Amino acid sequence: MFQQITKGIKISVKTSFKGTVLRNYQQFYAFSYYISIENKSKETVKLLERYWVIFDALNDIEYVEGEGVVGETPTLKPNDIYNYRSNCFLLSTTGAMGGNYKMINTKTLEEFLVIIPTFQLTSTFTLN
Repeated sequence: MFQQITKGIKISVKTSFKGTVLRNYQQFYAFSYYISIENKSKETVKLLERYWVIFDALNDIEYVEGEGVVGETPTLKPNDIYNYRSNCFLLSTTGAMGGNYKMINTKTLEEFLVIIPTFQLTSTFTLN
C-alpha cells in the first residue's frame, strides 16, 4: 500500500492487475486502483479537482485532470473517510501513476494541493 499525508489529508492507494483487454484492435493491460482519502485534520475540506500523471513503461505519459473523482466532489469532515475505485489501461505490462487533488477548506476557503503518492502498476505475470 502507498500512503502520503499532506495538510492532515491521508491518501492511501492499493492496486491490482485485472488482465488484458482489447480496444480498437489493440491490446491493453488493465489495472484497478483503490483510493482512500482520510481527513485527519480538524477542518472540513472538499475535494475540487484531480490531476494525474500516468507513466507507461513504453515511455508514454498521459496527463488527466478534471473536476472531482469518479463524478463526485466529496466533502470530508474531520475523521471522515472517502473511498473510490477507478481503472487505468496501459500499453505495457508496467507503469506508474501519481498526482494531486485540489481541495478547499470549507471554512476559510483556502485552496490547497494534496499529494497522491506515486504508485506502481505491475502485471502479476511480470513479477518473478
